[in-house]
Amino acid sequence: MSESEYKIEDTKGKFLQAVKDGRRLKDADWSPGRIILSNKRLILVSNDGKRTLPLSKITSLSGRYDVNQTVAKVSDYVSIQLANESVVLISLGSNTESFEFSLFGAMLDQEQVQVKHPAVEGGVVQDTTYEQARVKVSDDDRELNVALSSGAFVPIDLDDVGSVEADNQQVAGTARPILKVEHAQEGTSVQTYFAGESHAMAVLESLFKRGVEQSQGAVDLSETEKRVLMGLYSGVSPFEIPDFLGMDVDEVESIYDRLIELDILEEVRTRREVTMKTRGRNIASEVINEE
Repeated sequence: MSESEYKIEDTKGKFLQAVKDGRRLKDADWSPGRIILSNKRLILVSNDGKRTLPLSKITSLSGRYDVNQTVAKVSDYVSIQLANESVVLISLGSNTESFEFSLFGAMLDQEQVQVKHPAVEGGVVQDTTYEQARVKVSDDDRELNVALSSGAFVPIDLDDVGSVEADNQQVAGTARPILKVEHAQEGTSVQTYFAGESHAMAVLESLFKRGVEQSQGAVDLSETEKRVLMGLYSGVSPFEIPDFLGMDVDEVESIYDRLIELDILEEVRTRREVTMKTRGRNIASEVINEE
């Protein structure tokens, strides 16, 4: 390795190629071997030889590719999509998720992007501008840490991302790919916008999408329950909801109980202080879009 390249992981696991040049390989089988990750490349070593995957050629880490029963029987693996429309799967058993975070970290470590934060807060568009920022993945805290050039520090809990939307936008006079990421900040729904090179945005999008799917799902709520969610979504304190909506305290408490059972709210402490969970913010956002 060169002086600028350093080793991040050196471990054992198994791997296979599930898709080659866009074609699924139904006869693919796992090969046990050594897995080496550096800040520049991923090296897979088996009895059949060595394969090197430059990190710059990895377009995203995505969902499952169960091309046959041999693959389907493995519960945990990382799907690595390459620029040539090929997909390589890697499994390290119980250490697979940790390795996935290490891989995300290697691809994004100190990546320079432009960030607008908060672009939207409590459903209200904010008068903020893009500024230079660097991002770093924290495996221990499962966060993306964003250091803004202004000196501000924005930690984004990856398990608390409600939605991510890819778009194109003029940034400093240039059309750039951007990501609109909804998450929580001190109990309030905010959107942070990221702009940067296509490769960085694709990797960030696959990182943010890790936890989005589990927070989706339709829930049948009454109009009153939706009003309570909308109040919380806009930043009204849970203690002020009864007066804000002109409702009886006991009725609001009962609604909190139901929304907690539906995994929409999370109880912070007794006397009914609650904060919106990812699923609740998604529902509130959908209600806004329907109006």
